[in-house]
Amino acid sequence: MTPLAQETDLYRADFEALAARRASAEPGWLARRREEAMGRFEKRGFPTTRDEEWRFTSVAPIARTAFRRAVPGPGVRGRAADVAALSLDHVFDGRQIVFVDGRHAPGLSSIEAEDGLEIRSLADVLARQPDRLEPHLGRLAGGRSSSFADLNAAFVEDGAFVSIPPGLVTDRPIHLVFLSSGAGTPDPVVSHPRTLVLAGRASQATIVESYAGVPGAAYFTNAVTEIAVEDGAVVDHYKLQRESEAAFHVATTAVVQARSSRFSSHSFALGAGLARNDVRQLFAGEGGECVLNGLFAVAGDQHTDSHTFIDHAHPHCTSRELYRGILDGRARGVFVGRILVREGAQKTDAHQTNKNLLLSREALVDSVPQLEILASDVKCKHGSTTGQLDPSALFYLRSRGIPEAAARGMLVSAFAGDVTGRVRVPALRAGLERHLRERLPGLQDRDMQEAVL
Repeated sequence: MTPLAQETDLYRADFEALAARRASAEPGWLARRREEAMGRFEKRGFPTTRDEEWRFTSVAPIARTAFRRAVPGPGVRGRAADVAALSLDHVFDGRQIVFVDGRHAPGLSSIEAEDGLEIRSLADVLARQPDRLEPHLGRLAGGRSSSFADLNAAFVEDGAFVSIPPGLVTDRPIHLVFLSSGAGTPDPVVSHPRTLVLAGRASQATIVESYAGVPGAAYFTNAVTEIAVEDGAVVDHYKLQRESEAAFHVATTAVVQARSSRFSSHSFALGAGLARNDVRQLFAGEGGECVLNGLFAVAGDQHTDSHTFIDHAHPHCTSRELYRGILDGRARGVFVGRILVREGAQKTDAHQTNKNLLLSREALVDSVPQLEILASDVKCKHGSTTGQLDPSALFYLRSRGIPEAAARGMLVSAFAGDVTGRVRVPALRAGLERHLRERLPGLQDRDMQEAVL
């Protein structure tokens, strides 16, 4: 048996069991999309470092682990405290839907009906109104989808469905919580949560996705989020990833923007032993605006990888991208950002920046900003910097009587603040800053301190 077959056979067996169980309960179009996605996954297998898109990140630990689909069980119990910690002083009351091991947990959710806004379990929509999902589910993340996105499409059972009706402007954020218990089978578990957001014409909404798990638990979260932003709509999207540092987290966010729409993404990768986050955005109409901001802060042996792709397929569109990384210990960070300006996409305005801060001599980051321009009348630029704390700034603070650890913390917090300060949900921003304050004091390079002294 070939290594590829060994890696995929377990998933095929799980897939056949799932297909048999759901054969009479789901529409034919979904069964066909499942089978097509599973076929693509079996053909390609897991990516390797020989693949250009994955050359900085090895997923061998995922491929070699016999993950089993999480099953409903006692993992739901005892998670109320975790939900409360993520709820940020009740700011999400009435707008929060919770999933444990990829399945809806109604007892932990809090959803109030309001002006046609729908916040539902994807499984509920599939059971009651499957035709509503056919034009969207799997369509936005299709095309050049990764093996992991195909695996999600093959095993999708539940997740979040958010529909904002045309013209609705809501200033209260919507919280989608995904918790992993790391339990349910004798083997490590995997969940495949799916999120579908439909923002109607001229609507406005704020969506927050939070991912967390039991500290120390080994599990695999393989998530896909699809967001359709119709003409004139505005979506402010946040993703907070604080998985267990023994866990794996792979996620794809696919966004399609119609004419004169605005989309902003703020991604915070703080957890997981191995994490990969892909954001793929497409301007499907003129006059759109897109903002992609991100911060990854990792230490120890953590590895985090952020890939972004902005597709300027129509003229008169603007994109702004800022990603910052903070790395300590033997951590490894990756940022690959690609901006494509297609032929005919005149008057494109695109800026991309990646800045990284290394707090130890063993930390490493790979930064690859990319511009591909096929139009002539554009304004585009990109840049990348990687360095350590400024010794002169550190000396200045110490000369003012500030202890070295506090001075380092201030400088690192200021570096992160360029991203966290752009968060428009005050409670979320305060929670992030508090989490970073608790985390960053431990990100200290003793050798650098001795050199400064």
